[in-house]
Amino acid sequence: MDLRRARTFVTVAELGTVSKAALRLRVAQPALSRQIAELELELGFKLFDRVGRRLVLTGEGEQLLSDCRGLLNHASAVDERAQLLRSGHTGILRVAGSPQMIESIFSEFLHRYAERYPHVQVKLIEAIGSGTLAMLERGEVHLGQHMAHAVQPGDRRFANLPLEPVELLAACHPSLAIGQGGAIDIKRLASYPLLLEDTGFVFRQTFDAACRLAGLEPNIKFESRAPHTLLAMAEAGHGVAIIPSALRTHRYKLRIVGVAHQGKPLRQPLAIFWDKRRLLPRYATAFCQMFAEHVSEVFPVTRPSEFKASTTRIKRSR
Repeated sequence: MDLRRARTFVTVAELGTVSKAALRLRVAQPALSRQIAELELELGFKLFDRVGRRLVLTGEGEQLLSDCRGLLNHASAVDERAQLLRSGHTGILRVAGSPQMIESIFSEFLHRYAERYPHVQVKLIEAIGSGTLAMLERGEVHLGQHMAHAVQPGDRRFANLPLEPVELLAACHPSLAIGQGGAIDIKRLASYPLLLEDTGFVFRQTFDAACRLAGLEPNIKFESRAPHTLLAMAEAGHGVAIIPSALRTHRYKLRIVGVAHQGKPLRQPLAIFWDKRRLLPRYATAFCQMFAEHVSEVFPVTRPSEFKASTTRIKRSR
């Protein structure tokens, strides 16, 4: 049904005459009468009976009136929603992030974002490794947090906004005197019993690559897909956990030092990605900018600590 004809029908029904309806709708009477006739022809039955100077609804017209009012109300709601969407202040935003970033960064940032965009519903999805880019390409998410080098040079599918880098840290029992000066070289670290993330994690891949570059065979004691398990194991004195500086460690009593190779800290630049082939809503663009600002304020989440170690509970393997 044409919305214009439906509006004419409802207005005539409410006012009772074509002349009054024509004044309200600012339509010439002949044109308005023609719209009623066309609607009756389309429906196949009469909508009005003429009683004196007034038009009175037929039985069919009375039954149709509430439906037409509902149709007009729904159309008005759709129009209002479209106006809100054009303003860029309402909608759904799907974002993929790593478990560590969701826990340490997104969990706090979402409150800040909601204050500015209260009508945007943010849906977070956990993703690690290449799964983030795959979700972006399939259109399952609007934005994805990942390593900056995840996209090869020349790949024109994705754009990104750089974030603060994440550094690799070594966490162990406070009594283990490693990393004098707040850092330990990977060559001195590799022989300790190591507690590592699963190979699916990018930071594990970064550590493995640094070991290969240094010609080292790391002494791997335990691997896990749950970084906090590594922290618990390290606190209990079972080895040295290799963790990203984006991971929260405040619940554990640990000695934490940076991991370096040839005097340079091991770090990975982060970025937030989107598919350039999809038009981002304004609130998504704002999310990227606000998120980058938030990350620069809170990074690193965990920093090297200073402890006076007198004894060593964990010995290197010989």
